[in-house]
Amino acid sequence: MSASDGPAGDGLAGDDSVRDDLGLAVRVPRRVERVVSLVPSLTESIAVSAPGLLVAATDWCTQPGDLDVTRIRGTKNPDVETIVRLGPDLVVANAEENREPDLAALRAAGLAVWVTAPTTVPAALESLDRMLVAACRLPRPGWLDEAVAVWREPPAGPRRRAVIPIWRRPWMAVGRDTFTGDVLTRLGVDNVLAGHAERYPRITIAELPEHDLVVLPDEPYAFSPTDGPEAFTAPSVCVPGRHLTWYGPSLAEARSVLRSRLDAAL
Repeated sequence: MSASDGPAGDGLAGDDSVRDDLGLAVRVPRRVERVVSLVPSLTESIAVSAPGLLVAATDWCTQPGDLDVTRIRGTKNPDVETIVRLGPDLVVANAEENREPDLAALRAAGLAVWVTAPTTVPAALESLDRMLVAACRLPRPGWLDEAVAVWREPPAGPRRRAVIPIWRRPWMAVGRDTFTGDVLTRLGVDNVLAGHAERYPRITIAELPEHDLVVLPDEPYAFSPTDGPEAFTAPSVCVPGRHLTWYGPSLAEARSVLRSRLDAAL
């Protein structure tokens, strides 16, 4: 099995090519029985949809809590040799979370590698459907239909202008064209750095555009009520990173969880 630049079929009739989010043709076998995930949110998506399908995941894949699979280090330094030795039918990855040299090494070893790259909520929902149905050969899961219905609702209430830090020492924040920014936009919160040239720019707090809210997720940096809010003069709200930055089963509940946290900050 290997990535191919040949014509893409529907991927459902046999060992045909289907195109991932990057437009790369991936040859998916007729039966997918062993999957390795390099992304926590994709791990949760597959494990919830088809328990037992995953054979390995990263050390950072914490959901579901009882996941019992081989661990292959982190998203940025996966154990390529172990993955190849496991002989998966498919490896799922993300263009932002995983490094291209690692994915190229997996392809060179003959593995089918499926890469996701959504930057909006609708794109994430579509991406999940294609990954689960076309790449993993699974029925469309019910939680995905629930998430689609939840995110059809328009935002309510006054709009806010926010900064969304993701790291400190140095300070970094969400910039342009991100899934995280789109989630907040659909909740009535506009990212003041959405027009920045970079997707995750370094920031100087004193030079930030005017804003009336700071949204602090607990990952990738573990912001908390005692670590982060003290650096800003605007009101801050701490939110679970899984509901703000992950796309998977958490999307079915993310809207209500985030909305309640944001409302509490008003």
